[in-house]
Amino acid sequence: MKYTITRIKGGTDNCYIVSKDKDAILFDTASSNNLQQVKDECSKYNMKLIVLSHPHFDHAENAEELSKYFNIPVAYNEKDDNIFDDYQSQPLKSYGIVGLVVLKMSLKVLAETKVTRPENRFFVKEGDTLGDYGFPDIKVVELPGHSRGSIGLLISDDAFLVGDALDNWLKPGVGHLYTDLESLKRTSEKIRTYGKRTYYYGHGKPTKKF
Repeated sequence: MKYTITRIKGGTDNCYIVSKDKDAILFDTASSNNLQQVKDECSKYNMKLIVLSHPHFDHAENAEELSKYFNIPVAYNEKDDNIFDDYQSQPLKSYGIVGLVVLKMSLKVLAETKVTRPENRFFVKEGDTLGDYGFPDIKVVELPGHSRGSIGLLISDDAFLVGDALDNWLKPGVGHLYTDLESLKRTSEKIRTYGKRTYYYGHGKPTKKF
C-alpha cells in the first residue's frame, strides 16, 4: 500500500505524518517550540497514533500534549522508558566534529528539559505492526545505539523512518550521537539489509541512500 509521508521541519528537528487518505500516524513530535506547527499539520488528518523513535526532548517533548489533544495513544520501546525520568540514565557521547558540535548544543537543553511520560502509552518492539491502528504493513524495527530502545518504522516496501539511528546533518550516514557506538554501527548495517528505499531522518532531508 502506498502512503504519503509529510515532513514537518521545525528548526533542526523533523517529525513525520504518515497518511493514507485522511487517516494518519505521527512519528516523533519535535520540541515545544514547534508544538503549534505540529498541531496545525496533524489537524488536517484523522490522527490514530503517535510513535516515538526515542524520548529525547527534540523527538518527544510534545507527545503528552498531542496525545491529549487528539485523544490518541503514544507508542515507544520499553527499553527507553527510563529516559523520561532522567536522560542521563542513557548518557550521550559523540564522534567527529559534527557530533561534538551537536552534542555541545544539546547537552544543556537535555539536562534542563523535562519530557513528560505520556499517560496514554504502550510499548512496541521488533516486528510489531500498526495493524490495530489501520496500518498493517507498517512495521516496528528496533535500532539501538543512539538509545537502547530507539526504533524506526519500515513503511511498506519503499520508505524507512529511522529517527536518530542515521542522520543527515551534512551528509547521510551513521548518527553522530550515541549511547553505544558499536550497537549503532550494527544498527546501520541492519538498516542496509532492508535494501533500496527512501530514508527519513530525525535531522536532515530525506535521501534515497546513505
